[in-house]
Amino acid sequence: MGIVAVTGVTGVVGRRVADALSYAGVPFRMLARSPERAPRYPNTEVVACSYGDPVSARAALEGVDTLLMVSAAENAERLREHITFVDAAEAAGVKHVVYTSFFGAAPDATFTLARDHFATEERIAGSGMSYTFLRDNLYLDFVEFMVGDDGVIRGPADRGRAAMVARADVARVAAIAMQHPEQHRNVAYDLTGPEELTMSEVAEKLTAHLGRPVSFHDETVEEAYRSRTKWDAPQWQYDAWVSTYTAIAAGEFAGVSGDVERVTGRRPLSLDEYLAGER
Repeated sequence: MGIVAVTGVTGVVGRRVADALSYAGVPFRMLARSPERAPRYPNTEVVACSYGDPVSARAALEGVDTLLMVSAAENAERLREHITFVDAAEAAGVKHVVYTSFFGAAPDATFTLARDHFATEERIAGSGMSYTFLRDNLYLDFVEFMVGDDGVIRGPADRGRAAMVARADVARVAAIAMQHPEQHRNVAYDLTGPEELTMSEVAEKLTAHLGRPVSFHDETVEEAYRSRTKWDAPQWQYDAWVSTYTAIAAGEFAGVSGDVERVTGRRPLSLDEYLAGER
């Protein structure tokens, strides 16, 4: 297989991929901004690496054939960091990149952060490295955090639907692509759950599982921006928060894909299953 490298190992997706590779007996290199926080596995090494630092990235990627590039934490400089890291991978001779992108990534996507994912995809595809793009829908894992202290999900989502996916399913697809890159060369997978739900339906399911009432309030865009000013955040962050819901309303997160099951042979988790504790 050559040298395999995994980023994001201190986060959920990267850590799950690392677990799967270790279980399969695949040696790999972990790239981490804070190596002391990285998990430990047999037959692995941990190398310090920052996406935005071309020197550390190039050194960490030297000799790597297959790379899992988990998208960086949301910040104003994320696209610049991504481009710097992709350029370092190309310069280091990486052959294949598995990148965690976003569902509906496009230059004109309603969800503002999906535009950065599209630009990253374009840079990878134009580099000469082969790739597997994992276009993740919204994460089921975050649904509970959409509920306010008053038990209300607020946002301008209207009656739009989202085919949300569990991070565990994303990691399962990524681990398979990492072990068999030749079978997943130059493809983009839309990773969704088995159903598409409105925010009202999400609230109903949360009510059933959490044992407390949860409801959905369909804000106007103006109300959404105003309600979020209680958090001190930069404008790009407000835009990302609000456009998550307007993208749902626009139908850009709708549409169930069979890609998770096609790659893994396992049906993806539903929201009910996830809330019931299945992983």
